[in-house]
Amino acid sequence: MSKDQDRMVYKRADGNWANKRNDAGKASSLHATQQEAVEAAKEMLENQGGGELSTKGLNGQIRSKDTIAPGNDPFPPKDTEH
Repeated sequence: MSKDQDRMVYKRADGNWANKRNDAGKASSLHATQQEAVEAAKEMLENQGGGELSTKGLNGQIRSKDTIAPGNDPFPPKDTEH
């Protein structure tokens, strides 16, 4: 279940990577690389008190989900990515 304050990183049609809050109408920031967008999204989530970061790949499918502390995940999965 997605919450409004959670964030999504995805590639836009213009080639930029967007960092967008789920309840926002437009992206919070645009970046040249996916890594830059992910880092910005993580920092924003940490500043707002935590949440879920979803990252989409070039094909538009979610390729990664990360809970950013101090988010509250009652059943945290074992992290196999990091």
